[in-house]
Amino acid sequence: MKRSVTEISLSFTAGVAIGALASSGAEHWRILHILSGLGCAFVAACLAAYLSGSLKSDRLLLPLYFIAGAVCFLTRAFTPSPPSPAAVAIQGYGKRFCDFIASIPFGDEGTAPLLEALLAGDRSDLPRSTVGIFRASGASHLLALSGLHIGIIYIIFKRLSMLAGNAPAVRIIRSVAIVAASLFYVVMTGASPSIIRAFLFITLNEAASLLGRKKSPAGILTGALLIQLAFDPLQIRAVGFQLSYSAIAGIVVIFPRVSAWYPPARFDPMKKIWDSAVLSISCQAFTAPLAWYYFHTFPRHFLITNLMAIPLTTALMGTALLTVVLTAAGICPALLVRATDFLCSTLVETLRIISLM
Repeated sequence: MKRSVTEISLSFTAGVAIGALASSGAEHWRILHILSGLGCAFVAACLAAYLSGSLKSDRLLLPLYFIAGAVCFLTRAFTPSPPSPAAVAIQGYGKRFCDFIASIPFGDEGTAPLLEALLAGDRSDLPRSTVGIFRASGASHLLALSGLHIGIIYIIFKRLSMLAGNAPAVRIIRSVAIVAASLFYVVMTGASPSIIRAFLFITLNEAASLLGRKKSPAGILTGALLIQLAFDPLQIRAVGFQLSYSAIAGIVVIFPRVSAWYPPARFDPMKKIWDSAVLSISCQAFTAPLAWYYFHTFPRHFLITNLMAIPLTTALMGTALLTVVLTAAGICPALLVRATDFLCSTLVETLRIISLM
């Protein structure tokens, strides 16, 4: 029987998780090092036997992926690698990007620091009062650069690039350019686990489009999970990694089923509100237990916060990107700068009102 990406990914992830648990309280690293070496030899021998045809059945494949996941984690834990010089150099552009945002003549002094947080993940200039408003309203996730932010940027670039046409050669160039720009943005902003996850989603989605493959949300989710843990299994311990994949798992599992409860319609604003509410509930259903476990808190107003803040944030990021690009080109109209100012102050004021509820 042919094993699916989902089966392989979940088996490998379970092995990585077991490796993380085994090493978390371990004092005898030498023993674990020996075990990981023996595990590597065992996995290699079994895979070689399977590929050579001497192992006819694939019943051992899923246990092998499980063992490979545990070995991968333990091996990576013993051999930490220094950051790449190229990555360090690219991250320097993040500071330049923030400095450029700060140089734009916004009317409200709070606009530039908020845009630095939303577009570059830098909250160092954000006033404590603004951070407190986001935290009290349950919108702290908007300040932490995540898959939501790069997803919004991806959609904007995707729609703008469609103006170039849909010829086969143009589609290839467009996809390569989007993936390359996304990779640069990921490294520039620090390559957090949730940002890497979103980049892998973009890459797999573009690859499926170019190859004419059917896009399976579960397949893309588990494929990204497998790739990310294979490259850096230590990320399984990161809270951001766990919350990011839990949120998407909630969307994949719950959203399509509950969204279908609302009768389909061509032009129905209530359908969009329903889908937005279901999307928010789907994320919270899977992330709330983790958030309570790590932070002992639960956002009481998450539903109204997301229904109002996410559309405002999407519009703000769109005008902000356009403002940055046109300012760099020297042709940014003052009206666009004022519009960005207005959306920024509206977002903060909306969250302030919600925080007082």
